[in-house]
Amino acid sequence: MNFVAMDFETANHRSSSACSLALALIQNNQIVDTFYTLINPQESFNARNIAIHHIRPQDVQQAPTFDQIWPHIQNIFNLNNVVAAHNAPFDTRVLRATLAKYELQADPYLSIDTVRTSRKFYPQLPNHKLDTVAQALNIQLQHHHHALADTIACAEILLITQQQVGEGPLKKMTKVIT
Repeated sequence: MNFVAMDFETANHRSSSACSLALALIQNNQIVDTFYTLINPQESFNARNIAIHHIRPQDVQQAPTFDQIWPHIQNIFNLNNVVAAHNAPFDTRVLRATLAKYELQADPYLSIDTVRTSRKFYPQLPNHKLDTVAQALNIQLQHHHHALADTIACAEILLITQQQVGEGPLKKMTKVIT
């Protein structure tokens, strides 16, 4: 299966406050490349968000803004790629809001949510949080809420699910994001 896994962290409750992004490129069922960056959200940080992901304002002072990152990654977001995220509605909302903040456009792309797939294929789990699903599938998640660690765990969840249920049932769970 070929896809891209993605995870954002935000500085505060606003979806436009992306402060880190990670991507993982999966080809032929293998993670072949990863990308991680801090992002200067040009917004204030909330103590609750900092407590979750440990990214502080001083960490992003010299980081690029999202409009500087977008030209390097925008070609990933198209109908030829499936973009996976654990709780994809959150990450999709962050991407959309951050693009809107900088008056940028994205092409339509295919999305799959590993929360949704885990609910369907692993209904016996007590919940479908990333760390719970990762543990149930024997995936190491060393730094939960670090965008790259979460992205890799999401990719591995989808790869294991595909091994167990096949690619067809997963493809039926993709949706077009416009």
